[in-house]
Amino acid sequence: MALSARTFKSGQACNRKTAVIKRITVRPVRSTTVDNAEAAPAAEAPKPLSVEKTGPNFKPLRDVMQIMQILPHRYPFLLVDRVVEWEKEKYAVGYKCITINDNFFPGHFPERAIMPGVLQVEAMAQLAGIVMLDPEDTAGKGLFFFAGIENCRFRKPVVPGDVLMMRAEVTKYNKRFGMVKVAATGHVGEDLVVEAELTLAMGKPR
Repeated sequence: MALSARTFKSGQACNRKTAVIKRITVRPVRSTTVDNAEAAPAAEAPKPLSVEKTGPNFKPLRDVMQIMQILPHRYPFLLVDRVVEWEKEKYAVGYKCITINDNFFPGHFPERAIMPGVLQVEAMAQLAGIVMLDPEDTAGKGLFFFAGIENCRFRKPVVPGDVLMMRAEVTKYNKRFGMVKVAATGHVGEDLVVEAELTLAMGKPR
């Protein structure tokens, strides 16, 4: 509604332009911004891995048959089932599947099956041997021997059903004397269960 100059008392000067109050209609302004949800679809949550990919069946770099071509060990003392990473004279990652059928469980212990700690260390040493031996060598062409174990710690028991995932990394290699220092660790899942510093003496082919 507009107010004219007639609403003021006589004698008062009034400028129509200043006296008239115009009705202002406020219209909603359409937003030019776009909802973030419309601008870019939300990133989908990563799908969980299938059970086949969460288990121990990693693609083998070397399976047990190839391992037997490198290591001289045989049943019941071959303690590396699969190698999944390897770089000669650098490092290797492999694992041993622990089952109730392993021959040491009936005596260690009959009432509570636990993998002996010395066999855990032996398994890591065999993996360390795979690091050092040429994969082209067949069993008997290259040998290695235990020369020392230092700073060995057993953190948790390893029992049937576990997968002992091991890593052996060369820290020092004296080629002249054939002596190798290796930092070795063993995990079950995310838990560190065993660790040790191993010394290997590389044998010469006969």
